[in-house]
Amino acid sequence: MKKAENAKVTISKDGPYLVTGNLPLDKEEIGCDAEGNPVEFKKVKDYPTQEKYALCRCGASKNKPYCDGSHAKTGFDGTETATNDSYEDQAAVIEGPGLVLKDAQGYCFGAGFCHGGGSVWTLTEKSGDKRARDLAIDEACKCPSGRLVACDKRSRKGIEPSLEKSVTLLEEPRKKVSGPIFLKGGIALESEKCRYEKRNRMCVCRCGQSQNKPFCDGSHVGAGFKDDK
Repeated sequence: MKKAENAKVTISKDGPYLVTGNLPLDKEEIGCDAEGNPVEFKKVKDYPTQEKYALCRCGASKNKPYCDGSHAKTGFDGTETATNDSYEDQAAVIEGPGLVLKDAQGYCFGAGFCHGGGSVWTLTEKSGDKRARDLAIDEACKCPSGRLVACDKRSRKGIEPSLEKSVTLLEEPRKKVSGPIFLKGGIALESEKCRYEKRNRMCVCRCGQSQNKPFCDGSHVGAGFKDDK
């Protein structure tokens, strides 16, 4: 398999995501513990690696996850409404005794990892305790949208999971819906409108219903969006 170099996702006007650069594509489920709290990602499928491919953005393709041209038939309006402000400009800062948590709420779609071992905000406030600090870091790092970033207290440097550049289709079994497209490892995301800030974790809409396009806002839940392919 060729290494994903010069990887990029281009948001076409009222059309699909055009993925280039030999980016691996797979599907993962959000797995929960006995109490129903999201705690892990479980890979359920790998797709053939291709140098380039087009992923459905409108939610209507009959060949999901790939685009089949349905956006043209349905008159899909893919207008981007998300801010292009930097993460730092959007994020609130929560100071704990052993950890700093940054929280850019606008990226949230409700994945739920932030509540696994006690809410990440409460854990940050208790981060003078090593166990609470470690749990807060774990929960922040599992946030697929990158809303949450745990930072070292002294250096203020973000603590990020090591992610290879790849594209993952997320499934949310506990909500009985298919979730967003998870862009991992700092993939460039751009359109005619702008170039978005490159981040290690980003989630973009694939149901076509988000009010924060191109990013996912959780609208797939209310829409009952399912990808059975």
